[in-house]
Amino acid sequence: MSDDKNYEPLYRLRHSASHILAQSVLDLFPGTKLAIGPVIADGFYYDFDCPRTFQDEDLARLEKRMQEIVDAREEFRQTSVAKDEARRFFQERQEPYKLEIIDGIPGDTVNYVQNGKFIDLCEGGHVANSSEVKAFKLTSVAGAYWRGNENNPMLQRIYGTAFPSAKELEEHLKRREEALKRDHRKLGKQLDLFSFHQEGPGLPFWKPKGLLLKNLLIAFMREKLAAYGYVEIETPTILREELWKISGHWDNYRENMFFLEREKEVYALKPMNCPGGMLVYQEEKHSYRELPLKVAEFGKVHRYERSGVLAGLFRVRGFTQDDAHIFTTPEGLKASVIEAVQFTDEVYKTFGFDYHMELSTRPPKSIGSDHQWEMATSGLKSALDELKLPYKVNEADGAFYGPKIDFHLKDAIGRTLQCGTIQLDMNLPERFDLNYVGEDGRDHRVVMLHRAILGSLERFIGILIEHYAAVFPVWLAPVQVRVATISERQEAFAEKIVAQLKQAGLRVDQDLRSEKIGYKIREAEMLKVPYIFVVGDKETESGQVAVRMRGRQDLGVQDPGVMITRIQDEIARKI
Repeated sequence: MSDDKNYEPLYRLRHSASHILAQSVLDLFPGTKLAIGPVIADGFYYDFDCPRTFQDEDLARLEKRMQEIVDAREEFRQTSVAKDEARRFFQERQEPYKLEIIDGIPGDTVNYVQNGKFIDLCEGGHVANSSEVKAFKLTSVAGAYWRGNENNPMLQRIYGTAFPSAKELEEHLKRREEALKRDHRKLGKQLDLFSFHQEGPGLPFWKPKGLLLKNLLIAFMREKLAAYGYVEIETPTILREELWKISGHWDNYRENMFFLEREKEVYALKPMNCPGGMLVYQEEKHSYRELPLKVAEFGKVHRYERSGVLAGLFRVRGFTQDDAHIFTTPEGLKASVIEAVQFTDEVYKTFGFDYHMELSTRPPKSIGSDHQWEMATSGLKSALDELKLPYKVNEADGAFYGPKIDFHLKDAIGRTLQCGTIQLDMNLPERFDLNYVGEDGRDHRVVMLHRAILGSLERFIGILIEHYAAVFPVWLAPVQVRVATISERQEAFAEKIVAQLKQAGLRVDQDLRSEKIGYKIREAEMLKVPYIFVVGDKETESGQVAVRMRGRQDLGVQDPGVMITRIQDEIARKI
């Protein structure tokens, strides 16, 4: 194989599997046009323009054909050809997407990769022959716009995965099955937390229980912010275009923004909270004695995401960020970073997340002097080193305006999700001329950190739903106790218990319907309610309640006051 690029073995395996998939589709569905077939985090996909709609049963047929190609031990061979030759080749085969790809490739040549009679445009990265693709699985079919643009044709995307061994594939499929059970879109609907409507694509509608969950997270973060000495502000959602020109968003981020015009003025819905925060800092002179100044904002932002990439709460067009901007001196940078890492660590441990950190350094395209970047990067690095926490260095992967520390969470089923971030910004303080008065009485450029822990609250709630499988700890559960009666004779006593629970500050509802108690208990279990208090004639006479914990654990008959104390203790300890 004439492919000497240093691709990882798993990449080669999955890349080869995507070619075998494309070859199989052409064999079974003549007339199909090929688009692209890249490797992704958990496998690969290939996009097709097919005359018929792929059905789930087609995946089994395609897997069978793929296995025949694997058994044929077809060699993967890479060659370089002139662009004109490549155009003629794909014109003869009526492959419009390949022709468009060729037009976008610089230079006079392109690469082919061939296995058997199948030839595809490809930069390389394959196994020696098809027999190495031993363990693979096609997992789903979805729609996808060509090049992610809704103005382009809608294609059909077939997802798959491949592993070096059948055991690894089986383990992955089990994790995937568990992930599907935990899908926040399904559980969010089941628990009546949020919904989406075509009248507002990508904009979640929060139902009462979901909004309660969101507000609980904000209240939790506000307690932490107060403990760490933050102040909180709120800046407008709509701001004039001049601000976005100063901040650089107009030139660099405009295609991701929403605009409106009134009285011959152009306004934008803010995609980020930062520029508004800069204006607040700019309003008055700040002394070095005030620094670090830690300013938080739960700001609602809007970003234009293409409809093809919207995905439940994970990818939306409107969301709330737990932003903070920390203004400090160069000398105070290290201490501010250490505190921000400790703050983030406390939050993630509360939710039971493990995580790892990555330090990203100066990219090829960046602003600022070598000295500024050296100071900024060493400030972040020395803080991590002092904390003695492990981290990975991502060379040249920082933002154009400064280095950053990213936090990657590991959830209950082993998935890794990038979440929090600490970013040093050398851009906005320059653009907004942000200074502080030093000990020498002169103005000095302020050092600024962006800090987000939850990030998008919408996305974080989606992560929590899947991490907990919607079995929230008691302090986060929208309903902490449900009181259920066996018959209508207990209604008065049940309402007395509900009042007692509410008086104690617990979130409680009641089920007084004339349904059988078994049905009521099963429904409460389905809704993941932590505690079910059952009251019948015996409980009414004794003034007690029969308690069931979520997960079908029977605690027997208990005194309501004792149970209130127990639940309050769990809430206080956030378990």
